[in-house]
Amino acid sequence: MKRVAVLSACFALSLVSCGEQVSEIRIGEYGSMTGSRATFGTSTHRGILMAVDEVNAVGGIEGVPLRLISEDDQGRPEEAATAVNKLISQDRVVCVLGEVASSASLAAAPIAQKAGVPLITPASTNERVTQTGDYIFRVCYIDPFQGQVMARFAANSLRLTRAAILRDLRNDYSIGLAEVFKSTFSSLGGEIASDQSYQEGDTDFRAFLTTILATEPQAIFVPGYYTEVGLIARQARDLGFTGPLLGGDGWASPSLIGIGGPALEGCYFGNHYATDDPSPLVQDFITRYRDQYRETPDSFAALGYDAARLLIHALKKIQREDAKTFEALQGSEDPDDETRAQAMARLRDAIAEVRDFPGVTGSISIDENRNAVKPIVVLQIKDADLRLVERIAP
Repeated sequence: MKRVAVLSACFALSLVSCGEQVSEIRIGEYGSMTGSRATFGTSTHRGILMAVDEVNAVGGIEGVPLRLISEDDQGRPEEAATAVNKLISQDRVVCVLGEVASSASLAAAPIAQKAGVPLITPASTNERVTQTGDYIFRVCYIDPFQGQVMARFAANSLRLTRAAILRDLRNDYSIGLAEVFKSTFSSLGGEIASDQSYQEGDTDFRAFLTTILATEPQAIFVPGYYTEVGLIARQARDLGFTGPLLGGDGWASPSLIGIGGPALEGCYFGNHYATDDPSPLVQDFITRYRDQYRETPDSFAALGYDAARLLIHALKKIQREDAKTFEALQGSEDPDDETRAQAMARLRDAIAEVRDFPGVTGSISIDENRNAVKPIVVLQIKDADLRLVERIAP
């Protein structure tokens, strides 16, 4: 986080030494850099940082560098609210990027909306997030689409007729996915044999799994986060379950297979992109990320990168079309409240106008509800790796 501030400061000083008047554009980020979901925040931060570094490396936006100010919310909604309050009121950022967890975005979005500062979540899929107001956007698909896709995949591609659900009852993301999967699978003629709930932080799921397995499901839908999913898979196998577990993008973490091991073999989950996608845009991103971080980027790194690049795309559009507004978004001399509010509204509009943006996670268009219209991929865990099985358009 400090590295970004130093890069921006050095870039600005180099221009000042040449006698030029320089400002900066401040971008805020909040995420779970520590805590039980730290891989989500770390991956997203790295993707955002890559996009900011790339722009600053070529001189910023027409000579104006970007400054990324990052806050760790520890994966806790109350800390997310505090972080976004700070970014907006103290740091005076022009846009906030984050969070991954829908519960954290739901806590922070009303603050950004009230302040009139655009917020772009890379990965919060709960439908209610963008319903907060017209300053709240996302570059990921929403739970209804994800839940429907996984239910159709179970019924049509895997030809399953009987499934169970094991959801996290304290997680808005998990509850939303479970409900959509349940209604869609049932509408396709499938039967939900059992619907059980655990709580985030649980480590022993045997009682829930024993109840589920007594109903003889062919698959178990587990719309949770990787921290619990890996343990659930291992305990399900220990109890004799041989069918696949199904899930959503909350499974996407470099730690998933490390936690679940061979128990995850043959399981499926919906995700935002696939590392074996032959697209040059995808493979170039993966190569550069590996060069910088010495690991393969997960979907949250890709979504963080896309969220930052989409914001940069909007800022460049304003710079081309409205010099006064672009100047008002810079942080050398804060404009008066009315001028700043007008600039924020123009940035909001520029984000809302994005169509067919070439993202690593697919072509992104922002719809009238400020959601991203884009494809989803279904991945299978095979030989301790992730394999692209299907790509499904909206």
